[in-house]
Parts: sequence; structure tokens; C-alpha cells
Amino acid sequence: MTVAVETARLRKTFGALVAVDALDLTIRRGEVFGLLGPNGSGKTTTIRMLCGLLEPTSGSATVAGFDVAREPEKIRERIGYMSQRFGLYDDLTVLENLRFYATVYGLHGADRATRLAAHMGEMGLAVRATQLAGTLSGGWKQRLSLACATAHRPAILFLDEPTAGVDPAARRAFWDSIYVLAGSGTTILVTTHYMDEAERCQRLAFLSRGHLIGLGTPAEIPAQFGQATIEAVFVELQRRDEGAAA
Repeated sequence: MTVAVETARLRKTFGALVAVDALDLTIRRGEVFGLLGPNGSGKTTTIRMLCGLLEPTSGSATVAGFDVAREPEKIRERIGYMSQRFGLYDDLTVLENLRFYATVYGLHGADRATRLAAHMGEMGLAVRATQLAGTLSGGWKQRLSLACATAHRPAILFLDEPTAGVDPAARRAFWDSIYVLAGSGTTILVTTHYMDEAERCQRLAFLSRGHLIGLGTPAEIPAQFGQATIEAVFVELQRRDEGAAA
């Protein structure tokens, strides 16, 4: 097993608020790993720490072999990140968005041109190259955002609610692309509220109020909570968290 992401007692606080507490995770290279939990459970905070954007309060984490606290720049060179807001520039064309992100990730000159030409073909974006990103449908924006996040062939891809607001057909096509990436060795860490997507992950971690409370395959998780389905687990956690916050 080659470890892509590892955390040990990872903790993040904001004043009196404990956002993530004592998180222990090991994610294998090429794994499609789901991070689930109700709003406020610590998912996005965890991803931001792993991306080197937030320094942990205590504990440790390594991503692609680099320490998140001491080597965040090295981590950011080796990861891609995509959120539900897509992060595109509406007044730039599809190709211009790709060029911009490829440059940010360190691609330049002939290498960038060669890579983008191939990448646009792989992602089915060549026919949209001159279209303004702001005029794309939600599904096409999602596809472009994924292309931007993977232009530099990252070792690890972080996806934070990447399919929110797009239609079911676009979501299915997106997950087909995810498994192609994983098959080539890219590690995928994804957060989602769609339980059909959770079932497509190879392993899942459930967070509740900053704590890891469940870890296993989609088949193992329901049994850990005495529930019949992953969706039933999610509903139960939402009910608990809402009750604790009341």
C-alpha cells in the first residue's frame, strides 16, 4: 500500500470552536475516498488543512509525503482542488480559463500548449474552446472546473461538493471521469451530500461535530450504525447534530 494522505490526531480550533478533533485517517494512492457528514461536521476544514490552506492547531498530516504545516507549498504543487462554486472566470473563454489555471499550477510555454491540447480532447472541451465560461451550462462548467483542477496531472484531487446543482446525467458523467483519473493513479478525496455518489466511493469516513465516528466501505458503514443504508446513517447524524445544536 502506498499512502497518499495520512493524519494523526489532527485538530483545528477557531477560538472556542473545535472544528476538527483528533482525526486519524489513512488514504491509499489511487483510492476514491468519501468524506461525509452534516453541515458543520468539519469536512471543508479538513480539506483546507490537507491542501495546506489552514495550519492545524495540533496533530499532524502528510499529503503526497509532505507535511501540511511545514511544506504547504510543495503540497499545493501536487494537488488539484475543485469546489461546488467551480472557481471559473466567467469573462474568459474555456481555453483561457484552462491556460490561466495551468500557469498557476506551473505549466508554461510549449509544455502547457501540448498538455492543454490533449487535455481538452480528453475532457471533451475542444468544441467549446472559444465559448465564454459564463455562458456554459452547469454540467459544462463542472467539466471545465475539473479540467482546470487536473491540468497539471495532480497526484491527489480534492473535490468539495463538486456535483452540487448539476443534473443527474452530468453527475454520472463526472463520476465516470473520476474513476478514469483514479485508474491512472490519482487519489480522490470527495465530499458529497448525494448518497448515490457516496456508494461509488471505495471507502468512506463519517464526521460529526468535528469527530470521526465511522470508517469503512459503503457496505460496512451502515452496519456500524445499525442502519440499513448509508442514507439512513446520514439522516440519523443530521438529526443528532441538529438536536445537539438546539
